[in-house]
Amino acid sequence: MKRWRTDLTKENFWGVVLAYAGVKFKTYSGLPFTYEIKKGRNGEYTKELWIDRREKSKSLAWSSVLLALQNIKKVGEVVDRPKALGDIRGVTYIYGMFYRFRLIDLPVAGRSLHLCQRWV
Repeated sequence: MKRWRTDLTKENFWGVVLAYAGVKFKTYSGLPFTYEIKKGRNGEYTKELWIDRREKSKSLAWSSVLLALQNIKKVGEVVDRPKALGDIRGVTYIYGMFYRFRLIDLPVAGRSLHLCQRWV
């Protein structure tokens, strides 16, 4: 995480995303989820996150994560709701990840209303 903060590149961010695979996150409304990243036939990680919230996993494309990351610059660090990051498939999960990574923050009023907890 320190490397990501000092050298803001997609490659370093990918390293952070890989490191947090399997870690518990919460959506904006407090629903728990984790994600995993599978390896392809060539042994390298695929650029697809598999969100595990229920019995069936949902895939989240790396391009969607990067699009939301770019939108933080437009919206600012305080993001009042997931859709503010854009009309992106899986943005609810991306929002939870970004909050945990400390890339975004909730408005002061929203912190007490939502269960989206930040772990240290």
